[in-house]
Amino acid sequence: MDGARRGSGPGWFGGESAVNESANPVRVLVADDQELVRVGLTSLLELDPGIEVVGRATDGREAVAMVASLRPDVCLFDIRMPGLDGIEATRAVAGPEVADPVPVIVITTFDSDEYVYDALEAGARGFLLKDAEPALLAQAVFAAARGDALIAPAITARLLSMFSAKRGRAPAPLIEELTSRESDILDLVARGRTNAEIGEQLHLSLSTVKTHVGAVMDKLGARNRVEVALWAYQSGRLDEAASSTKDPESR
Repeated sequence: MDGARRGSGPGWFGGESAVNESANPVRVLVADDQELVRVGLTSLLELDPGIEVVGRATDGREAVAMVASLRPDVCLFDIRMPGLDGIEATRAVAGPEVADPVPVIVITTFDSDEYVYDALEAGARGFLLKDAEPALLAQAVFAAARGDALIAPAITARLLSMFSAKRGRAPAPLIEELTSRESDILDLVARGRTNAEIGEQLHLSLSTVKTHVGAVMDKLGARNRVEVALWAYQSGRLDEAASSTKDPESR
């Protein structure tokens, strides 16, 4: 264990600006079994004065223990770690059965990692590639701390659709049927649109969009926008999103 002190575009699954709007820095825990990666991520994060890295873990078990003792605002977990991997560590601190979950962002290598979908189902707020730009890394941290999510632009809707089709898992049943407007909102959230973009496209105020997004989450039993997107892909709603020209506004 080593401690540390601090010195919108595609893939954004959040409603607000990707900056730290709090007076206090976001406290982050980094977990990766490679020291070079841990140090590198810490250095990148500390470029932003709104972020404080409070600890670095060398594997999943240590990360879970450090979450309990440090209670960070956000965790960055590598998927592949010895002992307890990033997926199980995510489930342990952010899973559906966790009473007080801590937001987790999964850091991965797309070409060799096929566990992103599992990480999202385990409770991750989003995921990034390890070669992400510092600004995108900071945006993801601030989004997770706020309850939103950011997914690397290169692996957004297309990747979610691919994994959903591959796994063939049925979506959870709706708690309550969606209204027509809520269905429009669901489709746009699943495509990574921000609240502002949704409001502009559907000619709705920001407060109205937020109300609709909250209602969609409640009816889906989703805890965040990533889970809304996963539900949409599992249900097959967006299977033809890439080729469809139908716009929710025109319904």
